[in-house]
Amino acid sequence: MYKKMLKISGFNIVNTATNGEEAVELYKSFLVKPDIILMDHRMPIKNGVEAAKEILQIDKSSKIIFASADQNVKETAMALGAIDFKEKPFTMKKLINNIQKAL
Repeated sequence: MYKKMLKISGFNIVNTATNGEEAVELYKSFLVKPDIILMDHRMPIKNGVEAAKEILQIDKSSKIIFASADQNVKETAMALGAIDFKEKPFTMKKLINNIQKAL
């Protein structure tokens, strides 16, 4: 649902990953890095914190917006370098506003 709404709102989605390890590998493969990364915390193989940490080690200027229903991970994500944290559930309007502010 989010993917469709983001496209309708004019955003170009370059790819999606099903787990944290795939997210890191996709990021490494991009010739042009995405402007914003939406990262979920709970993912198989490698969680969002681990994946975000690796991506930020590759490029500290990466803009990551974290999403999680687990409020306990917020402090870790923000200390790591995420530019925002969206506590699930959140509205598309709030997400779109956060993306626009980050751009």
